[in-house]
Amino acid sequence: MWTPPERIRHMLPEPEWPSAEDAASARLFQPLTLQSGCTLSSRTWVPAMVPWRATSEGECTPELLEWYGRFAEGQPGAIVVEATGIRDIPSGPLLRAGHPRFIPGLQKLVATVRERSDGRTRLFIQLIDFLRIRRRPPPARYFERFFRPSEAHRQRLALRTGDSQWETASDIALRDFLTHSEDDTHRDILTPREYDSLTRGDRERVTDTHLAHIRDLPAQLPALFANAAKHCQEAGFDGVELHYAHAYTMASFLSRRNNRDDGYGETLEGRLRLPLEVYDAVRAKVGENHVVGCRILGDEIIEGGSGIEDTREFGRRLAERGMDYLSISAGGKFEDARKPRVGEAIYPYTGQSGYECMPTVRSDSRGPFGRNLPLSASIRETIRDHGMSTPVVGAGGIQTFSMAEQALAGGDADIIAAARQSIADPDWWRKMREGRGEEIRRCLCTNYCEALDQRHQQVTCQLWDRKGLEEPGVQLSKDGKRRLNAPPETPDTPA
Repeated sequence: MWTPPERIRHMLPEPEWPSAEDAASARLFQPLTLQSGCTLSSRTWVPAMVPWRATSEGECTPELLEWYGRFAEGQPGAIVVEATGIRDIPSGPLLRAGHPRFIPGLQKLVATVRERSDGRTRLFIQLIDFLRIRRRPPPARYFERFFRPSEAHRQRLALRTGDSQWETASDIALRDFLTHSEDDTHRDILTPREYDSLTRGDRERVTDTHLAHIRDLPAQLPALFANAAKHCQEAGFDGVELHYAHAYTMASFLSRRNNRDDGYGETLEGRLRLPLEVYDAVRAKVGENHVVGCRILGDEIIEGGSGIEDTREFGRRLAERGMDYLSISAGGKFEDARKPRVGEAIYPYTGQSGYECMPTVRSDSRGPFGRNLPLSASIRETIRDHGMSTPVVGAGGIQTFSMAEQALAGGDADIIAAARQSIADPDWWRKMREGRGEEIRRCLCTNYCEALDQRHQQVTCQLWDRKGLEEPGVQLSKDGKRRLNAPPETPDTPA
């Protein structure tokens, strides 16, 4: 995991919790009506997180229903269901919406949240597309199965070794030599892309237009997103969130690194083209009265990537097009991620860009709390300067009432999202609203939950996952060592 150059241990912010009377008049607990007509009961928001609880076929499970039901008991204004695949293809224990057969399970999810929030919580679902990624191979396997020897390889090896015989060496000899070579040799002989595939695992990029299915993404994705959105609408969701952030397909089209020369890259206009076409297709399919929002990056935090100047323009154009809201994140990219171990897949939250997405209490002098609010503030300011009122969702280490209220009052955001704090205490929004802030379990900001996600293990919180394992009806992790959900709120539940 990348660590900041400074390793300052920050204390959790001192909370100032409101009374029930103060909460009732606070900005955080005022309703907000989106452009489509959907009204949120408050400006409180649980953003999309992948808890690894779906089946291997992308179906809802009792464990997944309980995960979202538990958030619903906190009665936030909105919950965004995890990144959900738009294609009907195997993708591990992640939800899918790319076929009508997924609708019944999604209907159960909607019904669960409606019931357990007493109808106070709106439910959106995040739709995602991602490209193929392989695990890091052992060198022998890479050079045997994936490496394609060329004259250029032979010439570079002859130059490095000072042995001209390598210029006419057989493929077998070349593969064998490289299999048993050190990293420095691999760096010198392989192309940058080959070296990346060897040391980090092969992954497709939106710029691989020599591959027909990558070249055809602009022709395929609008309909795939639109059809998945329609399935979710039929399941009863209040809206969809288009995943235009982090390491995935749509964010890669937006990136400054996108140099496609087919009209879907190179310039800012070209990079925006497919995200706008996807939005148009989704809006046409679900109609004007269904919420369509998106998650975008305020800054990619990678060399040569998009920064806030790009995203201000993205935000303006997406708002003009009719997005109901813009949810702002940062980083989370493959390009600077840590090299995985052999046999593991690269994880896009292990480099500097990943750290900025989910900073911990061990940070630089800026600290982790509210760290990304300047990004949402800048995008919101641009949208307001162009005469639009599209709500902006701000996030990033927000875990007290005063932090949330100040962000709203200062124009940093219109809605406050909290992921890790909501995992720590799913009831925290309701406790605040009811004047019971002193009962809230405070997230320690150590990224215990994120470490589980990195290993594709069911996500839990260190504050409660070892407590009450023997209680009747407790759902346990696959190894039986952790509870999967926060304990139910009772008078005896410790804060």
